[in-house]
Amino acid sequence: MATANGAHLFNHCGSNSRFIHFTSRNTTSKLFLTKTSHFRTPKRSFHVNNILTDKIHHPITEQGGESDLSCFSPDAASITSSIKYHAEFTPVFSPERFELPNAFFATAQSVRDSLLINWNATYDVYEKLNMKQAYYLSMEFLQGRALLNAIGNLELTGAFAEALKNLGHNLENVASQEPDAALGNGGLGRLASCFLDSLATLNYPAWGYGLRYKYGLFQQRITKDGQEEVAEDWLEIGSPWEVVRNDVSYPIKFYGKVSTGSDGKRYWIGGEDIKAVAYDVPIPGYKTRTTISLRLWSTQVPSADFNLSAFNAGEHTKACEAQANAEKICYILYPGDESEEGKILRLKQQYTLCSASLQDIISRFERRSSDRIKWEEFPEKVAVQMNDTHPTLCIPELMRILIDLKGLNWNEAWNITQRTVAYTNHTVLPEALEKWSYELMQKLLPRHVEIIEAIDEELVHEIVSKYGSLDLNKLEDKLTTMRILENFDLPSSVAEFFINPEISVDDDTETLEVHDKVEASDKVVTNDEDDTGKKTSMKTEASAEKDIDKKTPVSPEPAVIPLKKVRMANLCVVGGHAVNGVAEIHSEIVKEEVFNGFYELWPEKFQNKTNGVTPRRWIRFCNPPLSAIITKWTGTEEWVLKTEKLAELQKFADNEDLQNEWREAKRSNKIKVVSFLKEKTGYSVVPDAMFDIQVKRIHEYKRQLLNILGIVYRYKKMKEMKAAERKTNFVPRVCIFGGKAFTTYVQAKRIVKFITDVGATINHDPEIGDLLKVVFVPNYNVSVAELLIPASDLSKHISTAGMEASGTSNMKFAMNGCIQIGTLDGANVEIREEVGEENFFLFGAQAHEIAGLRKERADGKFVPDERFEEVKEFVRSGAFGSYNYDDLIGSLEGNEGFGRADYFLVGKDFPSYIECQEKVDEAYRDQKRWTKMSILNTAGSYKFSSDRTIHEYAKDIWNIEAVEIA
Repeated sequence: MATANGAHLFNHCGSNSRFIHFTSRNTTSKLFLTKTSHFRTPKRSFHVNNILTDKIHHPITEQGGESDLSCFSPDAASITSSIKYHAEFTPVFSPERFELPNAFFATAQSVRDSLLINWNATYDVYEKLNMKQAYYLSMEFLQGRALLNAIGNLELTGAFAEALKNLGHNLENVASQEPDAALGNGGLGRLASCFLDSLATLNYPAWGYGLRYKYGLFQQRITKDGQEEVAEDWLEIGSPWEVVRNDVSYPIKFYGKVSTGSDGKRYWIGGEDIKAVAYDVPIPGYKTRTTISLRLWSTQVPSADFNLSAFNAGEHTKACEAQANAEKICYILYPGDESEEGKILRLKQQYTLCSASLQDIISRFERRSSDRIKWEEFPEKVAVQMNDTHPTLCIPELMRILIDLKGLNWNEAWNITQRTVAYTNHTVLPEALEKWSYELMQKLLPRHVEIIEAIDEELVHEIVSKYGSLDLNKLEDKLTTMRILENFDLPSSVAEFFINPEISVDDDTETLEVHDKVEASDKVVTNDEDDTGKKTSMKTEASAEKDIDKKTPVSPEPAVIPLKKVRMANLCVVGGHAVNGVAEIHSEIVKEEVFNGFYELWPEKFQNKTNGVTPRRWIRFCNPPLSAIITKWTGTEEWVLKTEKLAELQKFADNEDLQNEWREAKRSNKIKVVSFLKEKTGYSVVPDAMFDIQVKRIHEYKRQLLNILGIVYRYKKMKEMKAAERKTNFVPRVCIFGGKAFTTYVQAKRIVKFITDVGATINHDPEIGDLLKVVFVPNYNVSVAELLIPASDLSKHISTAGMEASGTSNMKFAMNGCIQIGTLDGANVEIREEVGEENFFLFGAQAHEIAGLRKERADGKFVPDERFEEVKEFVRSGAFGSYNYDDLIGSLEGNEGFGRADYFLVGKDFPSYIECQEKVDEAYRDQKRWTKMSILNTAGSYKFSSDRTIHEYAKDIWNIEAVEIA
């Protein structure tokens, strides 16, 4: 068994003795340890023998001084010794007791030893072959626990289980000690982690880059007041998986100024300087030696920046100011940005990720190129994928490095940048298409703003060149929507297109002559609106003044100057060679609505890459009972790598034996959840009820509010019936919620509070009993998902149509045989096509209807359903406690106004939703039908493996080839 320092452990001498083989290029030595106890030895004797001269048999073969480790296969005995070794020699706990936390760390360190062998071999191959490599930059990587996934991918689950049994522990209990890595929050981060798993499994040369958040997003607690947030503690005692690379760090600069040197070059000087240090986490592939890296950046300053004089003078806060400013960059994922300081911190995070990662990538390119650096070949060796808009600063940062530090000219740098970078869009929500204050960015990153301004000017010229023949209003609309800089004057070089050659005035003979061309500094752009709200043409400052002169003098109202902003999504589209959506319907919305102007300009850039999830974590490891059934009925385990084999289950969907096994597997998973819910919430539920689950980030567009109002309606109807009638009309359900509301998202936190209040009322109602339960699971994360998803009967994916880019939880539920109720939104559309329309419960308005329905509401023509009004009144009656829900319910009322008018169409879709739920009850009563639907959901989920998605990225966007580590 390999340790971090290259040691291989074998239990040749029983439980109290062992050999450790140290391997190097020139010699292999054997360290013999004699122990008098398992974990603490008062006296030790050491004797070193040279394996090469002593000819002692061992599983390492030397070839030209290199160690061939591919033949080494650890067994339970050697793993037992390895775990014991780490418990004693790399401890993080006192050695007196080998309890579960100690067992976890020692086990994880033992697993990491095996990973290090493959990890280093992967590094070596990539270095020697100098192949093109993909780099996936993401602000989130929602990894989950690593232990079971790692030993599963190494095919060592059985051996580690036996080894831990030898040491008095159970593998599952040991694995439960691992905290989830707090590096992400939602689907964005989970997708990134699935992609890394697939990249490693498929042997593609790739790395992930992110930030090492000390406190994560937050740990969620549920109290009588709703959601409360406390800091995550996942790094409190360290992580056994990460390896700090003290030799890999890069300078990061903020603030300062830009000046022109005597050589004519631009120099970014002064300001605040920190450094980013690399922490690497190994990502092993399944049944392959390929082990790639997730490189996380941690921010700090040198010890010299500690102000010792200030500290000794009693100014302790001032003394630590530099350290505090650096370290807080990696404290929190998505720090609150209501304040100016919060905005600055977020922008610092994004720039740190981009700058450190690109410096690292460029350093690697230069090292592999040796003394033959050809920058034009950079895109042939490097592919950078920006996961949403957070890494947008990659574009100006790569330009800055190439121009300012490497000496390339603008055209060379721009060509390289566009060929290197690609962008994945994950949202159509306006607030998620990031826009940064120009003033803030100029203060924090002055050189990058200069570069962005130049890119914007080039874009303006290209738009004018393409659409200059349009009338001015249409051209103006193009520029307004497509420019990177928002609320800016046009560059002087194109301002002439918006100058009227002659403007008449009321004076008898006076006319205003306007020069054919004006400088941008002489012109102000006004986006006037006529009575219909339609924008009229731009005017020059001079003509605007004349218009005022010819009217009756009035006291002018102070002009509202719109805030100048930088549109990060537009910069992504302009600066990259590919733009992809993440589901077929989403990609069409991206082309037809979100970036329509760009699509018309560069149609070849736009692609679809439907999301996917790894079948290793999301079936093979999290649902062993179902995995065994799939292997039995398909006759092979190949489905773990070739998910198209899941489709073979279709021909057995009516088989009674398969259905019985399927139901039993589902029930065994539900029994685990029953215990979990009791432990975490105190609520008791029964496994024979339908498990109805909605777990995802809390957001109004995801419509947890529609879900809970549907439950309230169900509860009200139950209360109006006699006991026997209830049992006849309603299928028993356990309605489970999970997800975090962002700290400053007040409405989302109200929804969490409402769900918990409804649950507290229903769960304590003796008349209802086990017929209906409502449970909010606190601190939903990957590990909780791995427990809930295999136990699910029905899952809800009920977002307002056209607002969910794709979703990935819907894919995980389908893989685990869960039937879905949802709208035609995101990947729901494709899932429904694959599993069969009859095996998906569809309701609600469709994407193309949404705009019209909102206009109908604004015009006062919407008539709410009586059942919806009934539910709102029931909530307001105080049935669920004394909390005032007027603000929450009020958001569903009225025809206009911020936070009003039911923007997400809960009321519109409510009737369709509750009628669809009646069909769900009907189907569940027929367990043969329901089980068949469940089997067909798993069979139809084959398309939604992240392996398929990664193959498409590799071929269509990155142009990289797989290489197997021998």
